[in-house]
Amino acid sequence: MEPNRITTRFVLLLVVGTLIVSSAAEYVRPPPGRVILTEHDKPASHPQQVHLSVVGANHMRVSWVTDAKHGHSVVEYGRASGNYTSSATGEHSSYRYYLYSSGKIHHVTIGPLDPDTVYYYRCGMVGDEFTLKTPTAALPIELALAGDLGQTEWTASTLAHVSKTDYDMLLVPGDLAYADTQQPLWDTFGRFVQKHASRRPWMVTEGNHEVEAGMALPGSPNPFLAYTTRWRMPHEESGSTSALYYSLDAAGGAVHVVMLGSYAAFNSTSEQYGWLARDLARVDRRATPWLVVLLHAPWYNTNAAHAGEGEAMRKAMERLLYEARVDVVFSGHVHAYERFTRVYDNEANPCGPVHITIGDGGNREGLAFDFQKNHKLARLSLMREASFGHGRLSVVNATAARWAWHRNDDADSIVRDELWLESLAANGACRRTQPFPGSWSDEL
Repeated sequence: MEPNRITTRFVLLLVVGTLIVSSAAEYVRPPPGRVILTEHDKPASHPQQVHLSVVGANHMRVSWVTDAKHGHSVVEYGRASGNYTSSATGEHSSYRYYLYSSGKIHHVTIGPLDPDTVYYYRCGMVGDEFTLKTPTAALPIELALAGDLGQTEWTASTLAHVSKTDYDMLLVPGDLAYADTQQPLWDTFGRFVQKHASRRPWMVTEGNHEVEAGMALPGSPNPFLAYTTRWRMPHEESGSTSALYYSLDAAGGAVHVVMLGSYAAFNSTSEQYGWLARDLARVDRRATPWLVVLLHAPWYNTNAAHAGEGEAMRKAMERLLYEARVDVVFSGHVHAYERFTRVYDNEANPCGPVHITIGDGGNREGLAFDFQKNHKLARLSLMREASFGHGRLSVVNATAARWAWHRNDDADSIVRDELWLESLAANGACRRTQPFPGSWSDEL
């Protein structure tokens, strides 16, 4: 059998006299999809690449690009179509990457906004009207997850499946446009995802395809220039000095989401390490029963692809997450799906997080098929499959959440893996008996 093929047969036996009827169905893992280059077909002053992100408890940031060098960084909004009862003014910037010059990149923060409410808005006082729905301010909350997106036919399928069922926000563990220094691909990606990202907030962290480091010459662009200029996340609001890592609260603070930077310094003397220690120490698990972490390069991985690339970061930071009783860690990078049992320091541990790799959003590089049966971590890996898809974390209440991985299967999104999680904050056996964390000083 070919390595990229899974065959599942369903046999139905109907005895009518001596007649036996059988049928068979087959699922074939898909090849990489065609890259879709989405053009801008409206006037230069009209907004494009519109996307949303949350800022604090009741504000949202609206970001967009205009080709025209003159335009208003203004968002008008209200609860009825065409009736904009509020407006907010923000800022704009642009950047150069060798011979490429970006359009005018606008960021405007709107609010305060009511939770779980539909708003109509317009960017720059011109062009199309958009709609958004704010996240809920209490449990339950629905978090969609998809990593390593790109802009292919399979990405389109993944995002269509995500949007078939309502959700509060999309979490992306890195690798967005797959521009890889080809800056116009950032523009086509922004247009490609606009119909989804303009309706619900997208909270993202960086992957290796966002680095885009220039040559070590004077005047060369800084790493992550396009990513940090276009996809602004609330790092300052969470006390981070870097756009490469930050945190946010969801569901009125019932869920704390930490976005780590796999490509920022992470050792015990780094700014990221100190920030993470402080951020986790501020979380009151009585008010915040759920702790979720996203990063790009997985700490646990039995695939030959990117083997060991997250190991140094795991050794540096895993104890912080374990002591904080993080419930689940999501990663990307490996273009497949894999779920581990609760784990800490390479051993099963009922008080450790569940590690899930979900780098199967649809990227142009295709799938990572080579799971290693004899890998030293294989005994901890409970589910693994090289197929495109997305996940949904439905946090039902303070103690229970449902995780489901949906495999893309043409017109349908098939649930291939499902798990009910109990919050570690509700698990008496995992409650910390010493101050968190006992060995850290106030200087961190």
